[in-house]
Amino acid sequence: MKILITGAGGFIGQFLARKLLEDPSHTLVLTDVIECPIPKGSANPKNATVVKADLLADQSVITSDLNAIYMFHGIMSAGSEANFDLGLKVNLEATKILLETIRQRCPGIRVIFSSSQAVYGRPFPDTITEDVFPTPEGSYGAQKLMCEILINDMTRKGYIDGLSLRFPTISVRPGKPTAAASSFISGIIREPLEGKECVVPVKDRSFPSWVCSPKTLINNLVHALTLPRDCLPSHKRTVNAPGLLATVQDMMDALAKVGGEDKLKYIKEVDDEDLGKILYSWAWKFDNKLALGLGYKPDTSFEQAVRDYVEFMDEQKALAQV
Repeated sequence: MKILITGAGGFIGQFLARKLLEDPSHTLVLTDVIECPIPKGSANPKNATVVKADLLADQSVITSDLNAIYMFHGIMSAGSEANFDLGLKVNLEATKILLETIRQRCPGIRVIFSSSQAVYGRPFPDTITEDVFPTPEGSYGAQKLMCEILINDMTRKGYIDGLSLRFPTISVRPGKPTAAASSFISGIIREPLEGKECVVPVKDRSFPSWVCSPKTLINNLVHALTLPRDCLPSHKRTVNAPGLLATVQDMMDALAKVGGEDKLKYIKEVDDEDLGKILYSWAWKFDNKLALGLGYKPDTSFEQAVRDYVEFMDEQKALAQV
């Protein structure tokens, strides 16, 4: 398959590209507004092409020979809230332009859109299912929801074969902290393991998050390529990706178990009123029956997610020395 990944410079795009390049039959086009690399350690790096492009102005990466597209471009939650106009341009307008271009140049192909649990707002029922009506409390969730609806309608019309996967908070993310309100959920592990401080913007250690490891998310994104067109109704193409519940205390316990008790000294707990408004507006208990029925897989534990991260970082350090 020839597959395009937008926002390919981000860690999810890089992880996915590396996974897809394990299959020598795949060719990839990786695009981002910045220069993005072909992931280190890729099995078939020659099968990937990198294109730097601003998708609002340049849609040349949409070609008639594409078989599938993953849409990962976007401005994260806190960034979208702080800059409403930029969030609209990148998260909504760029997606709309790309979908219209796909309709014209390569109609009917599989489009996998990265949505978010941020589409849900309070009051929450005891458990979130796909039948719960989404009422986002932030600009990021609102923009994601608008894209979901457009993808549903364009799939119903036969213009694309769309699937929207609502991501849990992904942890543990490698790299630097992001503009996401949830950034600390990776930072609480990543920074202390490197001997750096992480600021946790809530003092309540029982604060819950619905999370998923990068490894599990990538496997589920690859699985989405294989689902038949009729796996869901043509006008309901959204699925809550499997996750698991982890509190701040759970995360600290996993850090201590994997990295050592001494790493806990790098965690600074504060009450950030602005970030708290976003964080407390997110749901944290989901019924993933639909996703599991479609063959998506859940994580086993947050501790395992931390161990996966340590293994990945060790591998990256080894590759850097080659």
